[in-house]
Amino acid sequence: MDANNLLGVPATLLPAEPEVLDDLANLPDEERALEAIASKHPTSSLAWAELADCAYRNGEIVEAYAFARVGYHRGLDALRKNGWRGQGPVPWSHEPNRGVLRAFWQLRRAAEEIGETGEPERLTALLADADPSAAGEIEREVARQN
Repeated sequence: MDANNLLGVPATLLPAEPEVLDDLANLPDEERALEAIASKHPTSSLAWAELADCAYRNGEIVEAYAFARVGYHRGLDALRKNGWRGQGPVPWSHEPNRGVLRAFWQLRRAAEEIGETGEPERLTALLADADPSAAGEIEREVARQN
């Protein structure tokens, strides 16, 4: 049993999204292309997380919040569809899980920026429950991009 998984709930491992990854690898004009990718793959948390990050970097915090909120809900849908019941590990080490975890993190960051009460703390707990290393990994990833 994993020391971080005291309940013994099996890890949720989402399926890969090769089409989304391929589209993201070929971005001509980042913001417009990201909007097209999110439109083409509306159930992909990864696409929405990328769009939220782009909006945040452009100083569009409310838009970043909205995009991250969509990614968050799409992520919850995907997790539930793959057996997650509101608890248990969602490991960062499984690459297809990263879009969901990034959407959770993006929503937390934007919620803090707009002063939403309670949401950042709830999302911090959700991320820590999913994978205690996820927030740190995402923060390092974001720092490398800036």
